[in-house]
Amino acid sequence: MSRTRGPGAGAAAHAAVPTAAALVALLDPPGEPGPSPALRRLLAQARVELVLTLRQGENFVVTLVLPVLLLVFFASSGIAVPHRRPSIDFLLPGMLTLAVLSSGMVTLGITTGYQRAYGVLKRLGGSPLSRAGLLGAKALSVLALQLLQVVLLGAVAALAYGWRPHGALLLAVGLLALGAATFAACGMLLAGALRAEVTLGVVNGLYLVFLVLGGVAVSISHLPGFIQPLARVLPVSALSAGLRGALSPTGRVAASDWALLMVWAAGLTILAVRSFRWE
Repeated sequence: MSRTRGPGAGAAAHAAVPTAAALVALLDPPGEPGPSPALRRLLAQARVELVLTLRQGENFVVTLVLPVLLLVFFASSGIAVPHRRPSIDFLLPGMLTLAVLSSGMVTLGITTGYQRAYGVLKRLGGSPLSRAGLLGAKALSVLALQLLQVVLLGAVAALAYGWRPHGALLLAVGLLALGAATFAACGMLLAGALRAEVTLGVVNGLYLVFLVLGGVAVSISHLPGFIQPLARVLPVSALSAGLRGALSPTGRVAASDWALLMVWAAGLTILAVRSFRWE
């Protein structure tokens, strides 16, 4: 992680203003009388959000490359993986959690923060796309990106380490969706309440904290005893532990993991809605 510029920050800062007019034109193309259908505008904006995210090198690295590299590194080294369990069964749920975190909190938070700072959100408010539609488009783009992440990580785990899907896959999908909502709400909360530069620093800091303390690649039981109680109540810990349970042969997810993740999702969403500023 960069000390001075976070994932997506450079491209977002320089490209935000020039793309605003293009986005408005795309949502209401000239030569077509009347507003476009709502669904068409929503999908068009979602496509633009996804394409812009993938075109930005920093976003591409942190969302698609970094989780794979960390999966390969920890699976090959065997660092801090509990005994009597194949390392890939422990690490894949953690890397899926990291992927959801990177696409939701990191990419969405930083990109939206700079869009707000450079007036892109305000300009889009004058387009045929409503504010609710803009938020929906961002949510769709994040879900599409997370689908790519899941497929890529699953393919690497299967081809390189012999992992095979088992357990309760539907529960895993539900946990990923809930985790996506949690970290997207966190990203929007930071982007809407803080200055873009502050959002950048906070997101980078939280990313490192969650990576180290969230049981993503290192078991919480390997952390110092005085830190473990704090680590166990983090949303990233609940998601990674829940995914390990869902993808285990028993397919069981602890009720405490569901409850903790739901509390975080509800709390962050309420705070994001109440504090978000469009300009």
